Amino acid sequence: MAMYLLSKQSYHKRLFFWLLGYSILLMGCFVIFQAKREKQFKAEELNSQLQLINTYIISELSDGVNIKDIQLREIHPFEDLRITVIDPDGNVIHDNSLDSLPNTNHLSRKEIATAIKYGNGFTIRRHSESTGDTYFYSARKDNDGLIVRTAVPYSIPLSELLEADYGFIWFIGIITLLMCTLGFFATHRLGQHISRLNRFAEKAEKGYNISDTEPFQHDELGDISNHIVRLYARLQQANADRDKEHKAALHEHQEKERIKKQLTNNINHELKTPVAAIKICLETLLTHENLPQEKKTDFLQRSLANTNRLQKLLEDVAQITRMEDGCEQIAKHPLDLGNIITDICMECQHMATSKGIEIHNHITGPLPFIGNPSLLISVFHNLIDNAIAYSGGTEIVIREQKGRVGKITLIIADNGNGVSDEHLPHLFERFYRVDKGRSRAVGGTGLGLAIVKNAIILHGGNITVANRSEGGLVFTISLPAADNLNKA
Repeated sequence: MAMYLLSKQSYHKRLFFWLLGYSILLMGCFVIFQAKREKQFKAEELNSQLQLINTYIISELSDGVNIKDIQLREIHPFEDLRITVIDPDGNVIHDNSLDSLPNTNHLSRKEIATAIKYGNGFTIRRHSESTGDTYFYSARKDNDGLIVRTAVPYSIPLSELLEADYGFIWFIGIITLLMCTLGFFATHRLGQHISRLNRFAEKAEKGYNISDTEPFQHDELGDISNHIVRLYARLQQANADRDKEHKAALHEHQEKERIKKQLTNNINHELKTPVAAIKICLETLLTHENLPQEKKTDFLQRSLANTNRLQKLLEDVAQITRMEDGCEQIAKHPLDLGNIITDICMECQHMATSKGIEIHNHITGPLPFIGNPSLLISVFHNLIDNAIAYSGGTEIVIREQKGRVGKITLIIADNGNGVSDEHLPHLFERFYRVDKGRSRAVGGTGLGLAIVKNAIILHGGNITVANRSEGGLVFTISLPAADNLNKA
């Protein structure tokens, strides 16, 4: 029952109770041992005093003095000293406390048997059949086998003399109480550590977040506990980061698969129109051999235009796929963005003029950059071509926006019609067209702005688009300056 009740207590209390029991048991055994040892010491000390008397009596008897004539008052402090002389056969030949000598043999008495064997002996307490009293006996044997035994009554003063020193017991009790008090505080602190570690283990088993656990007290066990908690928190954080990265990688993989599937479907859809047009033209030419030359030429020109459209579509798909799957293999070299933009503006000027559009390039100085020339040419070609083909405006402005340290910020704007706000978030999506019929009519593949965005991202930059308040679209490209790329 006690063990059951103890098992229901907290670890601190159980530990204290075990320590308390151990301390009491240890001190109890020590007190009992010390009391017996002290009592034995006092008995031996009393025996020594009586043995001195026995030795004196034996000496006097050896000198021929009669036992009754021996004077002992001056050599002992005892009031009622009993003197007994026993012959080697165990018979009592003298006893100063008896009127008549007993006829019982005394060789079996403990003090007598010990004296015969070792020369002297004593018995702390034994009842005398002759006198009816209880005595402390001390016996000594002489060289002839004669035994002299002295005894003092085992009275209250003598029992008190032979008792242990209770002051010592009280001292031990106080020391035990002090040890238990110190043990209480020690086990209390240790119990707190163990209980908190137990709660921590329960939380860890259930997967709770323990990174905000209150620190343990600063001692050896507390430091070990803090290390364990920190290690578990790091492991928990590492697992969380791993799961997060795994989830992100899985999402990225699924997104790539979705985009590839969407790209495949869109390519399939985009291929149908030019392939169907080419097929119709060729079938018409084959089944109507007598068509006028003008018709034949017209069908052939249509086939060529759709073939060019297919070629442009395949080139764009190849380019965007190369950027997504092999971005680390795209070579980058030091170049001048200003020269690239100037060359593209000159190339596109004829087409722009034919549509009544002026290109204003305000970038006159060099713009050192590290990148892939073909991708950057594709970026600015697509943006200028889109503005010429779809803006409906009269001018295209290209300029650098100053003020951002470590960045090259370029603005490509037109003063055309712009697009509805609902279309702006989707302009960089693959095959997204604001006006599908018009885009196909001018030979667009719907991949131009997607190529632009991916190329800018590959160069560590970003691109945004917005409607201008005065009309038209404005594209803002931000790229890291060459110095920053070198530092990186």
